Order: sequence, then C-alpha cells, then structure tokens
Amino acid sequence: MIETNAALSEPAIPGESHGRPCTRAAGGEDPQGTPRTIVKGRSGIRLGVALLISLAVAPAVSWAQAAYPSRVIKIVVPFPGGTTADEIPRLVAEKLSARWGQQVIIENRPGATGNIGAGIVAKAEPDGYTLLSTAPPPLVVNHNLYSNLGFDPTAFVPISLMAVVPNVLIGRKELPANSLGELIALSKDKPGQFTSGTTGPGGTPRLSMEMLQLVSGMKLRDIPYRGGTAPVLVDVLGGRIDTMFINISDALAHIRSGSVKALGVATEKRVPQLPDVPAIAESFPGYYAATWYAMMAPPKTPPQITAKVSAAVMDILKTTDVGTKLQTQSMIVVAASQAETAKFLKDEIERWRGVIKAAGLKAE
Repeated sequence: MIETNAALSEPAIPGESHGRPCTRAAGGEDPQGTPRTIVKGRSGIRLGVALLISLAVAPAVSWAQAAYPSRVIKIVVPFPGGTTADEIPRLVAEKLSARWGQQVIIENRPGATGNIGAGIVAKAEPDGYTLLSTAPPPLVVNHNLYSNLGFDPTAFVPISLMAVVPNVLIGRKELPANSLGELIALSKDKPGQFTSGTTGPGGTPRLSMEMLQLVSGMKLRDIPYRGGTAPVLVDVLGGRIDTMFINISDALAHIRSGSVKALGVATEKRVPQLPDVPAIAESFPGYYAATWYAMMAPPKTPPQITAKVSAAVMDILKTTDVGTKLQTQSMIVVAASQAETAKFLKDEIERWRGVIKAAGLKAE
C-alpha cells in the first residue's frame, strides 16, 4: 500500500476533525508518549486501490485477449439455412474450428430482411464469441427503408468482405427480347406491360432493377414475392414473370440449358461463367449490383480480437480448397481486410441510399 502525507495532500472534509494524527511516520510515539495511529489520506487510499486494480486487471485483459478463442464461437446468419448466405460462413466456420481447436457454430436467425439476426449480434457481448455473417440488407440497405431498426448498422466492426456473387438479369424463354437493349426498347414501346419479379424493397433483386430503370429510363411492373428468389425463378421458368435479377450461381444451369435468357450481368466486366453475356456497365458505365457476404463483429469489440479473426478468415478464404469450392458456386473470393471492408460498406451505403431515395422505396 502506498502511503501519502494526508496533512499535505488531503483537503479539509466538512464535519470532520482536523486534529487527527498525520502520517509523517510509520510508527513510534508522539511527544506525549502516545502511540501514533497511522491514518491514510483518502486520496492515498484511492490511489492505492486504483493501482492494485490496474495491476490485477491489466494482465487478465491481456491474457484473455491472447487466449482468444477459449470457448465456442457463434456466427449468426440472419437468413435461412441452405442459402448462399448460409453456405459461405459454414465453410469458414469449419476451417476456423480446425485452426483454433474450438467449435465454431452457425446459428440461423432469419426474419425482417436480416434485421432480426443483425439486431441480436448488435446487442451481443463484444468479446468475439458472437459474430455476424450477412448479405447486404441489414448493413447497407435497411436503415434507408426502416425508421427504426433497433440497432446502428454502421457500428458493427468489420472483419472481412468474404465473397461476391454477381447478379444477372434473366428473362423468360419466350420473352420477345434477346438483349438488354431490346428489353429497354420493348418496355418503352409498351410501358407497364412487362414484369419484373423481386423479393421486396430491401432485396438485391429489387434494388438492382430499380437502379437499372433509373439509368436506362425503362419501366417494368414490379411483382413482389416472399420467400427469397426461389419462387420468383419458378415463375420465370414457367413463363409467368418476364424478368428478374438473380445470383449467377442460382441461374447458371438454367441459362446454359436455354430455359431462361441471360440479358446482362450486373458487374463492371463480363464474367468467366457467361463470357458472351454483356455487362450492363458496357451500356451504362458505373452500373454495379452484386450480392456480397461480409463477416462483422458486435460494436466495440476490441481490435486485438477482430484483427485475429480477420487474419484467420482472410487466410482461410485464400486457401486453394476453399477458393475452388466458392468458384464452383460462381462466387468471387474477395478476402478483404478490415479497412477495405469498411471502405466498401461505406460506398455501398451511398450507392443504395441514392437508389432508394430516387425510386421512393419504403419498407412494406
């Protein structure tokens, strides 16, 4: 315990006697022969306690961070199992478990276009044992549609932008248009006659179509669906819906079989899977609309932890076996750093905020 001179350092305390013995010595007798009483000043007590706490806590905090992970890690996916949004984190989780010797599990918490699962992670302890793996809506779209999400999507700590899946504009087999230019001309000649199936105002298919209509001037009649893109694709295959935007991975087999027409890919350049299909950006420079998957940590998660997770996830994504598996599903491996992910998310927020505002979209 550190001792201080109370008479010199301690201010007068109202209602207390100032004739108490000081602490100039650690023992002995006063001039009258009375044994001295050691009285510690309050500032000394506070200083001593604070020092002890700092000495006790600092090593513990350092040890805890160095030992991470020491128990089960949960990755929350705010979308149903069996989807692309579920497949990527499961692949990464398996590799993380093997690398760290700790179980890494996936917990699907779908609902409200990703808001439910994201909200759970936003309120989780920022200790690295609860993470979020998600597609765009809860991070860069929904706060422009909903008045109150219950969480701040910009407060999550980036781990890594893991992969991107290009979107492609497809049309039913009998659609009287074989290119994007022909579709635009038809829609302008017969406004409102041709349809587009989407998954709601916050989904990538709807946003991709709205952005295309804004830059091209065409207008298709929106047909919203619930339950993801699967029921929309069924109706495009059945000829009941004219067009839709969909992940290349979900449409590639149907495009190659001739069951649907590919009118344009929503990337800056053509993709290897469909080399003969023009990129929409060839006609409308700057057009870009892809589905991506990012891993995030709860707000205020310590940088020592997020840096460790980020490095591990990036290493895993760059391995040959993982890269091959993702590529077979038409995914583009990104493995972005924390800083790169933060910049990407900022750009995406601005992109979709403009589209949502211009199209007048609102949450249903």
